[in-house]
Amino acid sequence: MASAAEQLAASINFSALSKATELKKRIWFTLGALVIYRLGTYIPSPGIDPTVMEQIFQQQAGGILGMFNMFAGGALGRMTIFALNIMPYISASIIMQLMTAVSPSLEALKKEGEAGRKKINQYTRYGTVLLAAVQAYGIAVGLENMTGPSGSAVLSPGAFFRMTTVITLTGGTIFLMWLGEQITQRGVGNGISLIIFSGIVANLPRAVASTLELSRTGALSAGFVIFLMIMAVAVITFIVFMERAQRRIVVQYPKRQVGNRMFGGESTHLPMKLNPAGVIPPIFASSLLLMPLTVAGFSGGAGPEWLTWVTAFLGRGTSGYLLLYAALIIFFAFFYTSIVFNPADTAENLKKHGGFIPGIRPGANTAQYLNYVLMRLTTIGAIYLTVVSLLPEILISRFSVPFYFGGTSLLIVVTVTMDTVGQIHSHLLAHQYEALIKKAKLRGRRR
Repeated sequence: MASAAEQLAASINFSALSKATELKKRIWFTLGALVIYRLGTYIPSPGIDPTVMEQIFQQQAGGILGMFNMFAGGALGRMTIFALNIMPYISASIIMQLMTAVSPSLEALKKEGEAGRKKINQYTRYGTVLLAAVQAYGIAVGLENMTGPSGSAVLSPGAFFRMTTVITLTGGTIFLMWLGEQITQRGVGNGISLIIFSGIVANLPRAVASTLELSRTGALSAGFVIFLMIMAVAVITFIVFMERAQRRIVVQYPKRQVGNRMFGGESTHLPMKLNPAGVIPPIFASSLLLMPLTVAGFSGGAGPEWLTWVTAFLGRGTSGYLLLYAALIIFFAFFYTSIVFNPADTAENLKKHGGFIPGIRPGANTAQYLNYVLMRLTTIGAIYLTVVSLLPEILISRFSVPFYFGGTSLLIVVTVTMDTVGQIHSHLLAHQYEALIKKAKLRGRRR
């Protein structure tokens, strides 16, 4: 079976893709949805002076607002209807997952299967609306206090401007949440991840062009730019290697006799990824850091004293920012892994089907062994995520490189690309298997 799958994988090409009608529809739907998202990042929110906003963001491009603007695909810098992007939905998902882990009623709801999952998703949507409305109101108030060289960022401050801003930005986030769900169901890949991915990639050509321009004018040495490019390639290679790395635990199934025939006795393996949490920890960590700092950054120094302290303490590249970012990544790496992989349930399923790990007794001992292996893998994965996310941050903040395509961005882009390509590969394999089955049935009828 393995050799047959390898032969099928090797035979996949663009001609196979042209014959997979369902897959083509999914790909075109995904591309169309992403085009709609990118168009929305250029539709301005009412009551904003775009010239002043551009001046303000040029001054704060290297700060926390610049990082938020990167995740929003430039929508925040232009103050468009998608300025909040999908971040409130991610924040609401974090809160719901935390509450699921500590609330017995939500935990019981999670175990109800599909009905419970739909209910939790509904709660997450309600939380998204609430968080988006609060963040939109904070942005509206902050915008009224922001001024640039050409004047105020808001044309007509007041209650009407705040109301329209809250409605517009909240509606934009809800639309992106719906669009992401549609991509997941009817397209290829994870819709939420692809929206973040497209926002990051959209700013890449401009970032590369600005870096090369600084090299041409002499602001950056050619040697340093080459080193930066080599480092980016090295980080991408390292990410691909770590994301594909697995620990394969051997699982043995005993022989059993049914009538005069023997079944079972085969050996398989349980694959455990070196980074079980994937790209979720950096995204969650970034979302939690950006949520309070958005309001702090937009206050323009006119807010309370604690906002000014938060902005100074958690400024990009500062020790407080790096330490908190690393702590959040490590926490979410362990937390999310504990959600997606339960050693006790896995051990129980192996026991039900007669499987066992050689040298380990089934049941509690197997769960303990799996938990031991999982903790070691998660520790390595958390360190890897922290290093990849923080190393470019340190280099960029120390050398003031205007090229914000750091470790978190590379991690998101590479991981989402691998996941999407993997799903396309799976669809192609399924299509070719269906073609082989149809041919076999036709031959059987002819005989």
